[in-house]
Amino acid sequence: MSITEPMPGETLPPATGPGAEPTNVLLPGHDVPLGRYTTVRRLLPQRQLRTVGAWCFVDHFGPDDVANRPGMGIGPHPHTGLQTVTWLVHGEVRHLDSLGNDQLIRPGQLNVMTSGFGIAHSEYSPPEHPPVLHGLQLWVALPEAARSGPPGFAHHADLPVLREQGFSVTVLVGEVGGLRSPAVVHTPLLGAQLWLPDGGPARMPLTAGFEHGLLVMSGAAEVGGVALTPGSLLHLGSGRADLAVEAAGPTRLMLLGGEPFDEALVMWWNFVGRSHEEIAEARADWAAGAPRFGRVHDDDSDPLPAPPMPGTRLKSRDRHGRTVG
Repeated sequence: MSITEPMPGETLPPATGPGAEPTNVLLPGHDVPLGRYTTVRRLLPQRQLRTVGAWCFVDHFGPDDVANRPGMGIGPHPHTGLQTVTWLVHGEVRHLDSLGNDQLIRPGQLNVMTSGFGIAHSEYSPPEHPPVLHGLQLWVALPEAARSGPPGFAHHADLPVLREQGFSVTVLVGEVGGLRSPAVVHTPLLGAQLWLPDGGPARMPLTAGFEHGLLVMSGAAEVGGVALTPGSLLHLGSGRADLAVEAAGPTRLMLLGGEPFDEALVMWWNFVGRSHEEIAEARADWAAGAPRFGRVHDDDSDPLPAPPMPGTRLKSRDRHGRTVG
């Protein structure tokens, strides 16, 4: 999953940060073709909002009927400066990487891959796969202290689930109600699935110092008078003590949050860096087959070629999209 669209202009959301008032800003996503067979709805980054906490990339795919189709098929490609977080509601995806990991992920399980200075991986639906594919892939920007470290991969088959009257919360990353995910991240962060099998109301506590974003994976909900359906991200700002949701029927939502990420980023293709030169170097290393990324084990398909660098310099931007430096 990658970004090649140019990073856009200077439209800013309402201010967030310590002491900021809660706010509801609905940000429609857009469709992006991914590989040969999949189209995703890209919800982050946006013109108005580059990050939610350190979450810097959100792709929602499906639900897609893949009964007579190959499903997901993304060949070997590189990453730098980020963690990928993969979550499935339906289907199966096989992860392969240059560390030698070969892991099938199923619904309710979590894959977290840390690129550090460089890693390569590929993602495929198995030849015999369930008929529906539906999930999320997200990126987490690594902070300066961790972004040049070694790569890594972790699979979490069991995640903590907070069960309340009429709804449940699965904790992918961070902590909810005293339950903490085993996933290791490098900034204060939250990722939680909210499931209302019969609709109705749900209320859960939030960390007031975090900013939050909310998306619907299936169903429909209302939050603070804003109607939310699949295809948009609701930016909740910061300063909230809790989240109140009203769902009309069975609804699945994903809540993302974290301390506002104040490091300016350059995001291009599969790389997250801090300067044009860093991105250009990573691209050149991938094109040259440098040892930095290694080779994806047990995958004989051709590596994905990097697109040409843009004709203008890539700009480092803060979380509101403002150019830095």
